[in-house]
Amino acid sequence: MHYIMNMTNSSFSALINLIRAHARIEQRLNGELGAIHGLALNEVLLLMHLEGAPRMRLSRVELSDRLSVSPSTITRMTQPLEKLKLVGRESDARDARLSYVVLTGSGSEAVANARATLERSSAETFRDRWSEADIAGLADFLGRMTAGQAGVF
Repeated sequence: MHYIMNMTNSSFSALINLIRAHARIEQRLNGELGAIHGLALNEVLLLMHLEGAPRMRLSRVELSDRLSVSPSTITRMTQPLEKLKLVGRESDARDARLSYVVLTGSGSEAVANARATLERSSAETFRDRWSEADIAGLADFLGRMTAGQAGVF
């Protein structure tokens, strides 16, 4: 790891630091969300994508694109959420081969509660090290990296 920190290629260093920051933040958020809501970060993100979708439903392929995981991972993720009645399944009226993952009323309540936790945690993440201008700049930079990606919250 010492070798990485001494790299002169700023793009490489930025990418490695971004990956490390992502891992640290994800670990912290998974712990908080699990302890408070019984959900993992990716499950909350899945629910948030459904919340923002037309008719609060998306196909497994659409969800996999938005979460950058395989459709089979979406299937594994949605099974426990279905048992908890946070999501349901809905068939397409015109194409029986197509089904959607649908946010339920309980899922809407769960995502609202989890969003409040994420908002509080976000403020705590940046509170003592970043100015509002720093945070806005970071949001802008990262927004440029994900421009064009479906499902922005």
